[in-house]
Amino acid sequence: MTHPLPTRPLGRSGLTVSSIGFGAAPIGDLYAVLDDAEAIGAVSAAHAAGITLFDVAPLYGHGLAEQRCGIALRQVPRDSFVLSTKVGRWMDPTRDRGNGSGYVGGLPQGAVIDYSYDGTMRSFEQSLLRLGLDRIDLLLIHDVDVWTHGKDMIERRFAEAMNGCYRALNALRSSGAIRAIGIGVNEVEISERFASAGDFDTMLLAGRYSLLEQPALANFLPMAQKRGIGIMLGGVFNSGILATGAKAGARYNYAPAPPAILERVGHMERICAAHGAVLAEVALQFALAHPAVSSLVLGATTAAEVRRNIDALNRQIPSQLWRDLQQEGLLDSAAPIPVRDTPT
Repeated sequence: MTHPLPTRPLGRSGLTVSSIGFGAAPIGDLYAVLDDAEAIGAVSAAHAAGITLFDVAPLYGHGLAEQRCGIALRQVPRDSFVLSTKVGRWMDPTRDRGNGSGYVGGLPQGAVIDYSYDGTMRSFEQSLLRLGLDRIDLLLIHDVDVWTHGKDMIERRFAEAMNGCYRALNALRSSGAIRAIGIGVNEVEISERFASAGDFDTMLLAGRYSLLEQPALANFLPMAQKRGIGIMLGGVFNSGILATGAKAGARYNYAPAPPAILERVGHMERICAAHGAVLAEVALQFALAHPAVSSLVLGATTAAEVRRNIDALNRQIPSQLWRDLQQEGLLDSAAPIPVRDTPT
């Protein structure tokens, strides 16, 4: 049975997005070189399945993901999707791309980190050219976090982003060139700082609100609700372990999972199995249950992966499973949980 994909408002932006979005990082040749037609086909399949939110960035494949998204999305009505990309880097075709970004393929150009006003406008212009579309709906300031820049540089980068990127994005929003502005980061603390420092419509937070960990629960998500900031969640599988389970080679935070994480996820798997549920599906439904969350931005490289992500929303999860996770100390008792239950 085919179920329509639910939609939710994106905070106070006036935009409505599908509860599952398409994350384009993997189609930038992340970790493996992809077939062009298959990668583009994944984007087309997502749109055909009812996904209306597409999130990309110049970093993803050093421009390749934007190119592939543009090829697919130019074939459908422009008003049928919401497009998000990012600023904070622009691409220099004369610079060596290096090998530290994880993109083994992609375009032969190097990324220049630049949070200045002019650098933001250059990044925006380059993205429009690569996408081949008439407009971008959301612009996010990318990777202003300790993970990317280190503790010694984060204060400088935050100031650069607020004095440069934020002013540029605010001007673009005021002129009507874009609909909404936000940030895309991996850390809760910097999200709270940005939310307090500026007038943001949306934020993409990766990895910090998931079945495995919920540091965003106590302060950031209530702050977002109060300020009308629509939350997009990325990394809801914590780099893979909540999708693969606690097996050898499972990844957590972009690295091999440590023993304590493997043990915790293994415990979760056993509880899921006792209720006839799949860990990855439980993880998706949990992340979407918080009222501050507008959409889960999920990566996919094939049409089959897109369909699997959407189907996971329609699986029935017994209420007792959530209670068991809480009773075993594996889930914060204050975290909202899905209210749906298995039919009797």
